Amino acid sequence: MSKLASRYLGLDLAHPVIASASPLTASFDGMRRLEDAGVAAVVATSLYEEDIRAADAAYATFTEESAGCHPEATNYFPELPDYRHGVSGHLELVRRAADSLDIPVIASLNGTSDSGWLDFAVQLEQAGAAALELNLFLLPTDFATSGNDVENRYVEIVRHVRSRVKIPVCVKLPPFFTAFGNFAARLESAGVNGLVLFHQFFRPDLDIAALSITGEPALTSPADIHLPLTWIALLSRRLKLSLAAGAGVDSYVEVVKFLLVGADVVTTASSLLRHGPERVTALVAGLERWLADHAFESVAEMRGRLDGTHIERADLFLRTQYLRSLSDHRLLSNA
Repeated sequence: MSKLASRYLGLDLAHPVIASASPLTASFDGMRRLEDAGVAAVVATSLYEEDIRAADAAYATFTEESAGCHPEATNYFPELPDYRHGVSGHLELVRRAADSLDIPVIASLNGTSDSGWLDFAVQLEQAGAAALELNLFLLPTDFATSGNDVENRYVEIVRHVRSRVKIPVCVKLPPFFTAFGNFAARLESAGVNGLVLFHQFFRPDLDIAALSITGEPALTSPADIHLPLTWIALLSRRLKLSLAAGAGVDSYVEVVKFLLVGADVVTTASSLLRHGPERVTALVAGLERWLADHAFESVAEMRGRLDGTHIERADLFLRTQYLRSLSDHRLLSNA
């Protein structure tokens, strides 16, 4: 067995570096390029329920609503006999990648309705996905919605999807929970096989000249590593599910850090978008050099060496480090 061999969601991988959903995984050619660059697995770009519903509505408008307005209207937009709604193109992408690539293809789903979560999950499984990543994001703008309401909704989605599909299911989560450890344990009890920590969100800004809301998708950097690093360390070996780091990876250094605190794999999109798919080579080679330099025989041997199980009272430790950082900042300010 290779020293870099890893396991995630029950899938055997050549190493622990996975390409997460991004524009690079939105096409077959992009996923093929990532495989050629050496990634261990790919997460296909997310299927967004809103996009599918919009495509279906547009198709209905063109083929149905104008059909009787003019004798020749049906010739303008003839019905497609093999049209399988707006989801067909995405399913074909997953099917082609799953059939053609030698690495696991994980599907990603971002639903909004009960039927969307269930129906699309089943269709993605039937398309050949090796596993399914549920991209969970509910923004409770209604002030009557409590944190418990949001958690219950997430758990409900997981339970329903797990009841309909047989492939492994992981969830990609935001970090905004009062007691994240408790919630992670609830998801495990609901049947989830893994967690991806954490989402990267749209970051709104304001154009004060145009008096408008602006914002651009933001690539993550090592400055974003701290929150997922902390929670992976705290969850490692306390839960049985797989743990994937989902933010902050730019070099092999972050890969090593996440593995040391107990991550099974690291997923990255920002590093690959910033440097190109060939960045995988540097990430994997750097990890391999680090293992040799520190006399580790395998990734399995070093994984979790610095996780939270090595600290008797993690809460007191984190509190102490917090106070120490404030003290160090005051000393620097007075220097």
